[in-house]
Amino acid sequence: MPLDPAKLQTALDTLHRAGLPGVFAEVRDGDQSWCGAAGVADVAIGRPVTADMRHRVGSITKAFTAAAVLHQVDNGEIDLDTSLDYYLPNVVPGERGSAITIRMLINHTSGLAEYLPYAYPSFAALPDVAKTTPDSLEDNRFTRFDPLELIALGVRAPATGAPGNTPGVYSNTNYLLLCRLLESVTGASAEQCITRDVIERAGLRDTGLPAGPYIIGPHSLHYETWFGMIDPPRDFSVFDMSWVGPAASLVSTVADLNRFFGLLLAGEIVSHAALTQMQRTVPVISFEGKRIEYGLGLHRTEIPGLGVCWGHDGSVWGGGAISLTSADGRRQVSVALNLQRWNTLDPNGRPQPHPIDHALQAFTRLALLG
Repeated sequence: MPLDPAKLQTALDTLHRAGLPGVFAEVRDGDQSWCGAAGVADVAIGRPVTADMRHRVGSITKAFTAAAVLHQVDNGEIDLDTSLDYYLPNVVPGERGSAITIRMLINHTSGLAEYLPYAYPSFAALPDVAKTTPDSLEDNRFTRFDPLELIALGVRAPATGAPGNTPGVYSNTNYLLLCRLLESVTGASAEQCITRDVIERAGLRDTGLPAGPYIIGPHSLHYETWFGMIDPPRDFSVFDMSWVGPAASLVSTVADLNRFFGLLLAGEIVSHAALTQMQRTVPVISFEGKRIEYGLGLHRTEIPGLGVCWGHDGSVWGGGAISLTSADGRRQVSVALNLQRWNTLDPNGRPQPHPIDHALQAFTRLALLG
């Protein structure tokens, strides 16, 4: 079905009315494109969101980092099935370092745990959200974390499984290790590798990895509610992103996200052989406890009536985004949200359904199917 601007705008308006302060998106169908926005970038003054705003896109960054690693695979500098210990001796001590391969890091089957509950004291009880508090967010707004110390926290934590076992468990520790890998084989920083080999290669003019706590350029505030524990939601658009680095700190626009995934899936960022590796999926348990099909930095999603879509989603404090591209590359949607963890918890500590969930699913389905 061709794009219907009126219906798409109505669906965005519905998302805003469901409880999002602001939402903006770009939808592509072949050579056609539509962009729209609904709601506000700043609830205090009513400044509207616009579709060209820059936004933190969270773990969508992982697709960029994975592509940078696959670029080095194309160059013959990295082999996906060689052990981590070969490239980074003793970073993961003992037999585990020899058993974990680069592929296992990228597809989250390494068994290495997420470091965040150990870096943020008020999140120590994760994944039991009801026993957490959001205190660590404010406490660490300007904290500068050392990535090697974060990696050490993940390495020392109890393993989530044996290397290579499925389902894997999603972990930022894996991607901080991939950043060290890029630095080891290239002599440049991970940020430089991702910028040179992915962002600039794709011609993305409004995308970059931040050097400080501020988002440069026009942007929305990022409102975090932490499952209703922050009321009213608090802005965390000023935040030092060293807690996650090139695993989830990217700032981009919805147009740049569509351009990136379109080029990636056309074999223009990495080779077609490397793309084939990226699209080999395994079952992985996400941060939310859901089972997803995860490749090398890519999610595989089945959309009834359309078929397979590839992409990624992401969340940081107050900011979120979703980007999906149909397998044939024709239909794309990227959407940015300026509120996160809007679901409150039921008496058993489980997130309750929220109207935003339904409205977001409805918008995404309309964008991809018409």
